Amino acid sequence: MEKDIWTIRKEKILALMETEAYTPMKRKEIRRLMEVPEEDREDFDRMIEELKEEGSVFETKKGKLASPRALQMARGTFLSHAKGFGFVAPENGGEDVFIPAAETNGAMQQDKVLYKVTGRSGGGKRAEGVIIKVLERGLNRIVGLYEQGKGFGFVIADDRKIGKDIFIAREDSMGAVSGHKVVVEITDYGDERRNPEGKITEILGHINDPGVDILSVIRRYELPVEFPGEVYDQIQNLETEVREEDKEGREDLRDVLTITIDGADAKDLDDAVSLRKLHNGNYELGVHIADVSHYVPEGTPLDKEAYARGTSVYLVDRVIPMLPHKLSNGICSLNPETDRLTMSCIMEIDEKGNVAHYRIVNSVIYSNYRMTYMAVREILEDKTPELLEKYAEIVPMLEEMNELRQILGEKRKRRGSVNFDLPESKIILDEEGKPVEIRPEDRNIATNLIEEFMLVCNETVAESFFWQEVPFVFRSHQEPDEEKTEKMEQFLRGFGYYVRKKDGEIHPREFQRILSQAEGKPEERIITRMVLRSMMQARYTADNQGHFGLAAKYYCHFTSPIRRYPDLEIHRLIKLILAGEMAGKREENYRKKMPEIALHCSRRERIAEDAERDTDDLKKVEYMLDKIGQSYRGIISGVTNWGIYVELENTVEGMVALSQMDDDYYAFDERTMQVVGRCSQKAYRLGDQVQVVVTKVSKELGTVDFAFVEEDEAEM
Repeated sequence: MEKDIWTIRKEKILALMETEAYTPMKRKEIRRLMEVPEEDREDFDRMIEELKEEGSVFETKKGKLASPRALQMARGTFLSHAKGFGFVAPENGGEDVFIPAAETNGAMQQDKVLYKVTGRSGGGKRAEGVIIKVLERGLNRIVGLYEQGKGFGFVIADDRKIGKDIFIAREDSMGAVSGHKVVVEITDYGDERRNPEGKITEILGHINDPGVDILSVIRRYELPVEFPGEVYDQIQNLETEVREEDKEGREDLRDVLTITIDGADAKDLDDAVSLRKLHNGNYELGVHIADVSHYVPEGTPLDKEAYARGTSVYLVDRVIPMLPHKLSNGICSLNPETDRLTMSCIMEIDEKGNVAHYRIVNSVIYSNYRMTYMAVREILEDKTPELLEKYAEIVPMLEEMNELRQILGEKRKRRGSVNFDLPESKIILDEEGKPVEIRPEDRNIATNLIEEFMLVCNETVAESFFWQEVPFVFRSHQEPDEEKTEKMEQFLRGFGYYVRKKDGEIHPREFQRILSQAEGKPEERIITRMVLRSMMQARYTADNQGHFGLAAKYYCHFTSPIRRYPDLEIHRLIKLILAGEMAGKREENYRKKMPEIALHCSRRERIAEDAERDTDDLKKVEYMLDKIGQSYRGIISGVTNWGIYVELENTVEGMVALSQMDDDYYAFDERTMQVVGRCSQKAYRLGDQVQVVVTKVSKELGTVDFAFVEEDEAEM
């Protein structure tokens, strides 16, 4: 679409200010220089105000105008800390800039700001700056805990990065009482001396009421729970079984022995697998994925809602699905002993793990068995007699699948693919939502088998459509940030690990080597976490950028269209390409919108991850409420100038406050990343194994406090 005259004129003003010869001028001088007619003076002033609001132009106290770049200013997103200070993530990327508490200029969490660097980074210190102006507020509503005062109230935000309480006038409280979890609309953002103000728009319930904690997270991240009425209208007459006419024109794979392997409680089964050994010794692996795009036409209310959600969200006590259950658990789910529409990637893989041939087809399958990870593990490892007998028909295929699993894993290992096996926990809740057990997430031979098959399928699909030069959505993972890598190297040297570089760059194989070296050692968890933190976040992109962590040149997400929108979109694109309908204006339109789809899906993925982590943390704190006085083994997972963080073997994390360590005066040494006692020289550093006792648990603050205990005390 052509730019309007208003935009063109604004760009001309900005272009003038960004020329090297330009020096800051007043409006009158710029109008004269640009020969702006007197009758356009009002429009000119409006354009200047718009440019100022956008942060593209800054006006000094003397009324002189310049581009922020000319004044060494830049735009970014403010990330606040509960203690008042914060950081700015620059809009154009690069190292975060530290903002002292006195220089935040009223900025709050997620605000878009104009900032200026006042001190450069170096010598282990990051750059420091000041907030010049808040350009756009990042939050207009918050979720928090209401506390009643005399004639007024205030709300403590659940997001600990919001350092200031929100003032609530009595008439804006909706009758809330102390202990209520509420949603607040911010009406006044306050300043350095004055707290923000707001009005309560919803009372979620008392903090101790069952389910209120999770509902608070749902509201905080604005997760859509109910589907709009038009979505239900669209699927009202959706069939529960595949119609015969929908099977026409598809490759019929119903005679191929096919199974699903998932967790015991999984209801949305979007992938099935089949395998046979060929006469030449190669394996023919079929990965069959639910054809969700057949039931979700583009541009319909159902599709728009799926796009808005971007992904299913797996909270500790519930799933907020991307698609209604009628599809996700019904017609799209590859349930056993029923025909289902699929898109299949059928690969011939040789004894070295190379894909010799492949084809991607629209298909129809019949899943013969619904297997669980536990049952497959018991068949392959334990050789459980009852299971061997019950599943005799598929045991030979499972054994060949295990052979291929090992081949594919070895191939990935040879090329340098990095495996991150951080301990993940499964939180078991009772009927009232109270946590009763935290146990390690089960990862075994069967979960690895499906993981390897999905990885090779995703790579094959990505490579195929990359070379066809068609619109697509790739899963990209860039090389680690140089600054983060340097910090990681410094940290690893403290444990005796050294990173090898070639031409100043680190190959993913080097990360793999370090993780293998740490395997089974006390510091394994902390080394793995530190290496992971040095990595960039994977994201969706319209262009292929490769996947550093997997050491893969091509990668995408094709295998979970029930729960991820990028996979659904990829299926749509592939169907058009297979039908020869991706050309001309249609191809041009898809190419234009792919970057926005990729960016949106990446954002929704981040939101889902944050919400999932927050609900896990809430339940971990609640689990520890009755554990005060109990002693645990743990590992130091973080050190700061206010406390030492310790992660227990059950993955619960708490803190030992330096102010509570009374056997010495302890100080944080940022250079060596350790806390050291002034007199005793006793040191606590990342990765140290320690014994702690639980001293305090706050459900309101979401914190667990520990104190160190000596080994002999712990054994008493």
